[in-house]
Amino acid sequence: MGTGWERPRGGPRSVGRGLLAFALAAALVAAGGLIVDRFVLQAEWWQVRHTVTAEPVAPQPALGPPAGPLAVSWQRTAQVRRGPQAGYGTVAYDVAQGQVVTASGRGLEVRDARTGAARWSYRRTGWTMLGWAATASRLVGHFERDGHRGERQMVGFDALSGGVLWRRTGDRPAAANRDTLRWPAGSGVVLTTDRDRRVLRGRAAADGKKAWTVRLPAGCRLFEDAAHPSDGTEKLMALALDCEGGSRLLAVDPSRGRQRWVRPLGSAESPEVRMLDGVTLAADGTALRAYDRDGTQFAVWNGDEVCADGMCPAVLVGGNLIVVRDPDGDGEGGLMESVAVPSGRTRWKRDVPGYVALTTAAGRVYALRPKLDERLLPAGVDVVEPGDGTATTAPAPFAMDPVLGGVRPWLAAAGGLLYVAVPEAAPRPTGSARLIALRGGAAGPGPAELGGVAEADWPDACALLKALDLKGEYVARPERATLEGVRLPHPVSCTYEPDEKAAKDKKEKKEEKEKGETEDAGDAGAPSGSPVPSRSPSEGASPERSAVPGPVPGAAPGWGSRGLTVTVKWVAPAPGGASAMLETLQSTQSKARRRTDIGGDEAYEIGPAASMIALRVDRYIVMVDAARPPGAATRLAKAVAERLPRHR
Repeated sequence: MGTGWERPRGGPRSVGRGLLAFALAAALVAAGGLIVDRFVLQAEWWQVRHTVTAEPVAPQPALGPPAGPLAVSWQRTAQVRRGPQAGYGTVAYDVAQGQVVTASGRGLEVRDARTGAARWSYRRTGWTMLGWAATASRLVGHFERDGHRGERQMVGFDALSGGVLWRRTGDRPAAANRDTLRWPAGSGVVLTTDRDRRVLRGRAAADGKKAWTVRLPAGCRLFEDAAHPSDGTEKLMALALDCEGGSRLLAVDPSRGRQRWVRPLGSAESPEVRMLDGVTLAADGTALRAYDRDGTQFAVWNGDEVCADGMCPAVLVGGNLIVVRDPDGDGEGGLMESVAVPSGRTRWKRDVPGYVALTTAAGRVYALRPKLDERLLPAGVDVVEPGDGTATTAPAPFAMDPVLGGVRPWLAAAGGLLYVAVPEAAPRPTGSARLIALRGGAAGPGPAELGGVAEADWPDACALLKALDLKGEYVARPERATLEGVRLPHPVSCTYEPDEKAAKDKKEKKEEKEKGETEDAGDAGAPSGSPVPSRSPSEGASPERSAVPGPVPGAAPGWGSRGLTVTVKWVAPAPGGASAMLETLQSTQSKARRRTDIGGDEAYEIGPAASMIALRVDRYIVMVDAARPPGAATRLAKAVAERLPRHR
């Protein structure tokens, strides 16, 4: 037997081997996890949904439809994606080289601009597209992995085929616009920046290689997550700078990165920037400023709400800047003004509806208005003569609500078509953007302002309900509509309000009658000079309780104290057009339910309560609004559906 210490079997040596084995296993698991994360979770082969095309596409001339009626050539919707970063749930569009680009957090979708047919697309599961840029025949997308803010990738595409040209990690877009996801690119170069946003880099859109690098002015950096802090053309970029002492506007030549000019602005907030061909606009919350190609300010409109809550719609035509301002800041109406560049001299001004978008092609200016008339359903398109501001109005074959999010109302003209993008509430809850390509429509017997429908075809809104439908005493208040000089012969809206005077007179007559009956009964059954006994509640209602024979304020049995309104919202040339119009109306409503018990051809219940019914009979669309009593709107809508005429 030895006296030394003997290591028992399974002691420290076994433990060491076990730890080593565990460490090796853990390393393998970690390596395996890295492999799984890198080669499976991030792998292109399963994440990416990518289609390409070899089909050629014909470029479109810069030409829009003629003034007059409009018809839908094709349309598509794109669902809004609420990504991991707040404020980036939007959809944007562009038309170039015979193609329409749809950009959203879901990725890129490119279609033939003439037909709407799909050409190519790119999206990546588990990633969100936070920006896109376009220059010449190249597109670049910037993607971020959901839940991993540090993992970003730029991908360059051939714009016509959709083929991937390059990928790169690390760079960030320079001054990307949150409301369009677009960032500046021109002369074959996309502009990028570093994490601190103090450096501006140019990368070739064809291969992703660095073209140039410049540092921003001392004390300045690019704005981040701003609504619209940059814009540009192929030859010049304008970027807002967040600087010590206030914001500035920087103009850069994208081909070499050379600074063209820098101008101070009037606020420390991020401005809205818009660049046209040789004119830069900046709305900074204190004024709207216009600069020429050399950075000389040639016009300024002071006011903190001169552009309401966005950028003023503007176009450049024949050396004149045409801009729509909001003098009252309420978004209800505007002032369109033509200013000569670079003198700044005003050529003309005129009051206009609340235009939400402008575009120009072949010397025509197209303006989008949310409502043809406040009482009617369609949006409107005005074709404005740039020489004097006179306009020709036509109804747009859709309804819109510019307050909805998801897309900023947008216009473009090419190939004889007018492209319009408008927001929608459906599908709920995220909503979508509807892109509509409009062409010139067929002329009808009536004026263009009515889409070719004859004025006499519009029914009288006050004749759609009868006294038996309304129940009780009422006063009808008709409202008429005049569309750019075309006056409709019948009221388009009729509001029925309780007739307080008639109710009061009826009450007084009833009281006098009851009083006379009481006196007669007293004379016949009581001694002369004896008081007439009053009735107890068990013997009958008191005069106060029984003296409400008809409508009085707050107690109208037929429609409630708010009144009832019947409005002929639109008369289309044919039933199909009316059905399409009604469909666009319900798609703009956060709460709309189809009703099959109203009658007519189609009906929707609009809003949270069952107090508003929109119905279609043949080519007529009518809205019935009745808050009380419950079910009144449904009952009255059924009566309207029975009286609307059928087209023959």
